[in-house]
Amino acid sequence: MSKDNHQHSQSSPETSGELIEYRVQGLSCPNCTREMQEEIQKLDHGNNARLSYNSGKLTLSPHVNLSRVETILKSDGARIVYAPQTALSAASAEVQPIHSSHAHGSAQGHDHELGHDHAHEHSHGGIGSMKWLLSISAVFYLFTFLLEGKVAEPVVIALYAGAMILSGYTTFLRGLRNLTRFKFNMDTLMTVALVGAVIIGEWREATLVAILFGLNELLEGYGMNRARQSMEALLAAAPKEAELWKDGQTQRVPIESLTPGDVVRVRPGEKIPSDGAITQGTGAVNEAAITGESVPVTKREGDAVFGGSVSTDGVLYIAISKAYEDSSLAKIMHLVQEAQDSKTPTELFIDKFAKYYTPAIMIIALAVTLIPPLLLNQPWMTWIYQGLSILIVGCPCSLVLSSPIALVSGMTRAARNGILIKGGVHLEQLGRLEAIAFDKTGTLTKGEPAVYAETVYDETKFYAVVGALEQSSLHPLAKAVMKHLEIKNPQCMFNEPQQITVLPGEGIRAEVGGKLFWVGSEEVLKHVNGQQDHIRAVEDDIRRMKAQGYTIVAAVSEDRVLGQFGLADEIRPETATVVRKLHEAGITDTVMLTGDHEQSAQAIAKQSGVARVFASLLPEQKVAKIKELSSRKKTGMVGDGINDAPALAAADLGIAMGKGTDSAIETADVVLMQDHLGKLPGAIKTARRVNQIIKWNIGLSLSLKAIALLLTIPGWLTLWIAIISDMGATIIVTLLGLTILLGKDQELKSGY
Repeated sequence: MSKDNHQHSQSSPETSGELIEYRVQGLSCPNCTREMQEEIQKLDHGNNARLSYNSGKLTLSPHVNLSRVETILKSDGARIVYAPQTALSAASAEVQPIHSSHAHGSAQGHDHELGHDHAHEHSHGGIGSMKWLLSISAVFYLFTFLLEGKVAEPVVIALYAGAMILSGYTTFLRGLRNLTRFKFNMDTLMTVALVGAVIIGEWREATLVAILFGLNELLEGYGMNRARQSMEALLAAAPKEAELWKDGQTQRVPIESLTPGDVVRVRPGEKIPSDGAITQGTGAVNEAAITGESVPVTKREGDAVFGGSVSTDGVLYIAISKAYEDSSLAKIMHLVQEAQDSKTPTELFIDKFAKYYTPAIMIIALAVTLIPPLLLNQPWMTWIYQGLSILIVGCPCSLVLSSPIALVSGMTRAARNGILIKGGVHLEQLGRLEAIAFDKTGTLTKGEPAVYAETVYDETKFYAVVGALEQSSLHPLAKAVMKHLEIKNPQCMFNEPQQITVLPGEGIRAEVGGKLFWVGSEEVLKHVNGQQDHIRAVEDDIRRMKAQGYTIVAAVSEDRVLGQFGLADEIRPETATVVRKLHEAGITDTVMLTGDHEQSAQAIAKQSGVARVFASLLPEQKVAKIKELSSRKKTGMVGDGINDAPALAAADLGIAMGKGTDSAIETADVVLMQDHLGKLPGAIKTARRVNQIIKWNIGLSLSLKAIALLLTIPGWLTLWIAIISDMGATIIVTLLGLTILLGKDQELKSGY
């Protein structure tokens, strides 16, 4: 069997329809990555292949010939980094993939980590050797520069040539290969420029071009590696093993072997292997990997916990509710990795632009070289020099880097804070929002009623009767009333009611101390006999409460009204601050959409600071209203991800807050993994900053190139100016993109 066939057979999984993912190290630039992807797609079975510069991943069919893929990657100095597998033969270990696309859960949690460590090591090795080569070349260059005029010219040329070969031989080889294939990219431009400079005797400048272009590539690779490593550090939250508790014994097992119903023991400092519920134990759990909240949360028996969380101070026994691949953490990791690979409209435009830009620059350089000498009788050497300078100015390095580093940095920073953004396109949209529509219940409010007002006519009986009748009820309004009574008098004990009867549409009737009482909606007032003036006064009080949006819980006896509570959905403590900070962040319109009645909606809007309210809406009317808003402004819809799916889908951007619920993760474009809105203003600020940096990067890249090209008109453009403008733009673009990762994440927490 040939080596090719052997590799092919070892790497093919059993299912013919699945794709295999490999880690690729050494991708030099987005443009080169796109060209290699196109070449791989031309191979047999390669039409679905994807090569991502942002994530450094190759996804392709198991039937593609890996040897040919490796040859294509090698043409740009890239290679597949195989995960080490000690249990396999050497041949099969060479082709071990990171994971199959159908099993993103367990594979990411285990093999993924091996692949990461290995790739990380190689990546640093490549950058380290490049640093040494560039350093030696720079020393050679400075030494030769000082020797000029003091030693024979052949010696100077030999030293410059040595420095040039050390720093630029990889670019030169790739460029020559591209020229033979009539493929024009930045390596081609640099190769032609180097050869041209040498031909006209500009050894000093040719060497400087080679060294600075090498430095350019080093910075480019460092910037993207830094952004990727930040994302990979985030994904390292996945635990690898668990301590299975069975029949009073523990056993270390891989997390992918756990099934729902298994009980695991988690000791202080260990990671919880998958989603589940505590069956025994109490302790603080750090959920930062899921929610971004750094303060540990106390968990007790019966409480739900997330996989990837860390038990900080207690031994917990947890019944697993989901296999790891179905857990919140596994889904988040899978979506975050997919997000890196998605391309924004800006990136797609730059890719398309770069495809035609490089050949156009070569044509312009050729025209500048030929037209003045041929038509205007200008000196050849002057315009050959100008043409070579244009080739260097035209290098699209900074342009193609304008977007990827900033986007990956932005998504990493957001994910680090418990904000899952499902791709660069959604990050761009988040930064462009002008209006935000909120669902009321469970989003602006807690989704739980609370007592906000009370009117008491008989203080000696009112609280005692309400407490007695409501203490055993499971109705949400009854629970809210009992919570209110406990706060008013924590030590109070209520009598047990007799002959309890539930009255549909009204409330409850029972005997307390031998007398009949009713507790419920205002409908219970009809059971009061006589005292019409008193009843009219009570009805006036109730109307005033309802005008403020309150739901009424009244208590009456046979001869009088004892009092009533006014209840409303309790607003979240951070809501008003969040809405104010959203306006400060540039959101011009905040809207509340709710199915509740107008008075209740207006009361919440007044407390929260939301600008407009649309109440009494059916689900389909919410969708229609979102479409109407989106037709005028870029609109985001914020909901809890449970009953808001149609409205979230209809908005320009769907934002769900679900603290890890499956529906929230799957429905929305952006998921706030906390159970509050506090980090939304900071996320929008970060997204706006990413968009701003991308615009700056594109503007800076094109401006510097335009200025340099204009210098060709009077003939002032030199190779020095050309390389400094190109390298300067790349350095600035890289550093600006990485600034998004810098600093503490205070602005993402400012709303809370």
